[in-house]
Amino acid sequence: MNLVLHVLRRLANAFGLLLAVLVLNFCLIHAAPGDPAMVIAGEMGGASADVMAALRVKYGLDQSLVHQLFTYLGKVATGDFGYSYYFNEPVLGLIAQRIPATLYLVLSALLVSVLLGTLLGVISARKPNGLFSQTVTVMSLIGYAAPVFWTGLMLLLLFGSVWPILPVTGMTDVARPKAGFAYLLDVLQHLVLPATTLALVYIAQYSRLSRVNMIDALTADYVRTARAKGLPEIVVIGKHALRNTLIPIVTVAGLQFGQLFAGAVLVETVFSWPGMGRLVFDSILRRDYPTLLAVLFFSAVIVMAANILTDLLYRLVDPRIRSGAR
Repeated sequence: MNLVLHVLRRLANAFGLLLAVLVLNFCLIHAAPGDPAMVIAGEMGGASADVMAALRVKYGLDQSLVHQLFTYLGKVATGDFGYSYYFNEPVLGLIAQRIPATLYLVLSALLVSVLLGTLLGVISARKPNGLFSQTVTVMSLIGYAAPVFWTGLMLLLLFGSVWPILPVTGMTDVARPKAGFAYLLDVLQHLVLPATTLALVYIAQYSRLSRVNMIDALTADYVRTARAKGLPEIVVIGKHALRNTLIPIVTVAGLQFGQLFAGAVLVETVFSWPGMGRLVFDSILRRDYPTLLAVLFFSAVIVMAANILTDLLYRLVDPRIRSGAR
């Protein structure tokens, strides 16, 4: 019952925060320089003053900012996010087409970075001064310092020209079937490079974080007690030490979910990945306000859902949190 009440409180807080996000994004985007009517007219090859005025009336740009804001909030409350200025189709349809690709990319990068980074950190913590630990430390610093777009470009050049064994653009090959195992394999092959690019920075962070926390855990009294009982080393590390090490990793993973979405904008642009990040990039260039606002809104929803899920995972990782809640 306490868990249900906790989730309901979090959902209520998330609703208020989403409303604030809607208002703030609307004001910031409309305060930015640029006129969507001019961009639309430019795509049409130029237009007269009458056509420009008609475009502003059609999209409600002739109204005051306050009127536009309340009109927009009223439509969002009914699930209407408007029409795209550039694509000239419902924004929800665009989001529905693009969001699966971004979730594939972001969740794959998060899974790889958490698993591989934690594994490297745990192994290097057993011998902190060993060659493997020092190598992981150096590679982590390099991976953390390299910008995402630079890493993507280097992988693009490496596997596009020097060693062309992986597809470097798009999500699928147009010549392959669009269903069955062959389609799944095709998507996975296209996913390797963008997911690796996005994961490398976070692998470095999780390896450093898990290494430091595992070193502390291995010197704790409960670990020494477990070893004194004669438990196998894999049980001592996996059941006792690793469980406490996972708490800060789960925390950081939940907080960095939003950063993964931000990095996806660059990665999707480099690799022409048809996701929400690429849609954001195109919408910014074309002043497509409805599409940009909808993408930001759904990104906020996903990040908040990830934070609530992270809060619930605490209770699975650490029984002390469940006891404190009761």
